[in-house]
Amino acid sequence: MQRIGFIGFGLIGGSLAKIWRKKHPDYIFTAYNYKKDEDTELLLAKDDGVLNEIVTDLTQFSECDLIVLSAPVMSNISYLKELKTIIKKDCIVTDVGSVKGAIATEAVNLGMKEQFIGGHPMAGSEKTGYSNANVHLFENAYYILTPFNDTDETKLAKLRELVDETMAVSIIIDAKKHDYITAAISHVPHVVASSLVGVVAKADEENGLLAMLAAGGFRDITRIASSSPKMWKDICLTNRDSIGEFLDKYITELKEIKTLIEDKDEERLYHFFDSNKDYRDSLPLRKSNMAVSHEILLYVPDEPGSIAIMASILAAKGISIKNIGIAHNREFSDGVLRIEFYDSHSKEAALVAIKERNYKIFD
Repeated sequence: MQRIGFIGFGLIGGSLAKIWRKKHPDYIFTAYNYKKDEDTELLLAKDDGVLNEIVTDLTQFSECDLIVLSAPVMSNISYLKELKTIIKKDCIVTDVGSVKGAIATEAVNLGMKEQFIGGHPMAGSEKTGYSNANVHLFENAYYILTPFNDTDETKLAKLRELVDETMAVSIIIDAKKHDYITAAISHVPHVVASSLVGVVAKADEENGLLAMLAAGGFRDITRIASSSPKMWKDICLTNRDSIGEFLDKYITELKEIKTLIEDKDEERLYHFFDSNKDYRDSLPLRKSNMAVSHEILLYVPDEPGSIAIMASILAAKGISIKNIGIAHNREFSDGVLRIEFYDSHSKEAALVAIKERNYKIFD
């Protein structure tokens, strides 16, 4: 595999390209500029040495060994049809969208089953664009692949090898099952968060008192409502059945809790919060059983200079800090410090240094 083409070159596509460029300096990376006009992000990637070529004509993808579709979901589906008559027979086409069934169906309809293998890296950021891409984005996050039952094993192995180079945890799942799972744990939560923001916005007073006081829990559970509107419109339109199913379940649950509140049913209200707390507390703290970001949470004295002291302890050991600050989350008590590092080695060295000073690590 020597030539990789990218259609869509934002946070995900850009991060993949950065990782694979470090692993394969001799590969040819080509990105498609659908805007036709000058694209500053693509030019930045070329200046960085990540991209070799920027093209405005998809026919120039004819020699690619792998094509990564990392545009919005519906755009990825439309690009499949354009690529069908362009790409060579042994080319692998994959995508990075969070809905797999719709694009898999299109691949079947187009007669592209032999070439298409769906993909979904379960990693991201509220920041977008190539300028925010980084080589650590996928580390220990789940990267789901959704091949067909008769997908060529050699092609799947080649793609999985590239996925493994991102340090992600690759998993094989059926496309339909994938969409059911992501509807429950990702798509419906986004719809709910956005809906809650909408309810509060409509109820806000003219002087914006609700917005002024919104903090803590409200900001925590609605953070994801700041994601791309276009992306989430596409997701809702392409995963309608699974999203609809879980929305029905959620609406039923809301109606039931509303009845419990109206009836002042203390026992069942307590059980509602208690059982859901138990399940929430049983979830992994991060996206996988390993740390997606290299961070430590620890208790520090709630007094001036605590952060400076911790920074000095780590600096004395030659440990670089990527980010540091108070963990503003109701899940943690006051005085919980969050420290993020650039890699796992720095994190492990920091743990040793912190434990030497008898600080309590939050687990």
